[in-house]
Amino acid sequence: MAKVVARLTVKTSAFLTQQQSATVYKSCFRSVSTGFANKYQPRNNTRRLLVLVGGSFVSLAALTALIRLRSAANTANAMRKKSLHRDDTDLENVKLTARERRFIKFASVEYENQLYMTPQDFLESVVEQEPRPRLKRRVLSTDEVEKYKDHTPAIKKGSSHLFRNLRDKGIVSYTEYLFLLSVLTKPKSGFRIAFNMFDTDGNQRVDKAEFLVRDYVDDVEGLQRRHMVPTTLQLHLFGKRGTGVITYDHFYRFMDNLQTEVLELEFNEFSKGQSFITELDFAKILLRYTYLATDEYDVFLERLLQRVKDEKGISFNDFRDFCHFLNNLDDFTIAMRMYTLADRSISKDEFARAAKICTGYSLSEHLIDTVFAIFDADGDGLLHYKEFIAIMKDRLHRGFRQEADMIEMRCKERKDKNVAQAKSTAKSEGWDAFKHCLQHEMISLKKPSY
Repeated sequence: MAKVVARLTVKTSAFLTQQQSATVYKSCFRSVSTGFANKYQPRNNTRRLLVLVGGSFVSLAALTALIRLRSAANTANAMRKKSLHRDDTDLENVKLTARERRFIKFASVEYENQLYMTPQDFLESVVEQEPRPRLKRRVLSTDEVEKYKDHTPAIKKGSSHLFRNLRDKGIVSYTEYLFLLSVLTKPKSGFRIAFNMFDTDGNQRVDKAEFLVRDYVDDVEGLQRRHMVPTTLQLHLFGKRGTGVITYDHFYRFMDNLQTEVLELEFNEFSKGQSFITELDFAKILLRYTYLATDEYDVFLERLLQRVKDEKGISFNDFRDFCHFLNNLDDFTIAMRMYTLADRSISKDEFARAAKICTGYSLSEHLIDTVFAIFDADGDGLLHYKEFIAIMKDRLHRGFRQEADMIEMRCKERKDKNVAQAKSTAKSEGWDAFKHCLQHEMISLKKPSY
């Protein structure tokens, strides 16, 4: 009997591998169903029992053979896909910084096993939460990369529409991505310092060799390997041949244009073609990169809606002035210490004067009123500048502040506040205060950043 069953199993398996999938499924299902149905019949018929045993063995053997074949095919297919296309999820177990993760997430092209952003990818990475939907990264050919030379304008023809005009006709490496991010947070007074850092020989000119002097590290993520590829930034700054040089004036205009372009992109997202945005939209832009919990975020917006009775709107010039003020936040902090030696809040006039000292120009009265409507917690016309600065630093760095530094700073602020308001509370002292504060901050960090 065993030999017969074995012989039938082999023949049935060979037969199944030659039939169409639908026929196999139908046959297997019918056989297995019959076996299970007969299993619970009365045991008064030996012949029925033998049919059950033989049919079940054949059906299970056939089904097992089919499953193994399909499993092998799926495994081979999965391995082939994994080798051909790099998947973002493959990097989840690799320890990456927030910037590295975001670059990998938005980088839509690949060349010589290296990941690159397009100019449009870069813009989206600093103003959007998620990249455009795509099936896979596009692998560039050498001819495509060479054609980018004809699309990239020279530094003398630079404008605040450079990246928007280029769209996907260019590439940005990871190290250049870091440089561009740093440009967005630089105050105008820091442009000269940045230029001098590149001008290693002090001749007031920066060439390509000086610009590229930085450390490169080979890694498995395809981010930092050094290789000779004419990227968009190199073509724009140093020309097609790479022999050009840039002066401080060129460098200043490039940095200023980039800051303006990103701010215009953010502003236009909310303005819908108008010359202004609402006060509520202004608040949303300021808070979009922060680590506020959802309930805390809603409190700021509700507070603004209750206090702004006369909606005048925020113009682009006002919006740009305030963002330039944020780039001078460190200087503003120093200026505020002159007012807050006694840890007191500041008035609108004091805020306006300190902002002018730091930036060289005046913020409009309506803009300052809107800022106070958002951040003045108790509505007394005074601003607790420490909390304001902590939130605005999140905005300034677009969610890339070091989480450890942020937790430490906010824990200290919360502890100081608790001690001042309720010294008798156990959670405001020692180890309990630290645990309570840390738990609160970890909950806040669960909110995704933009």
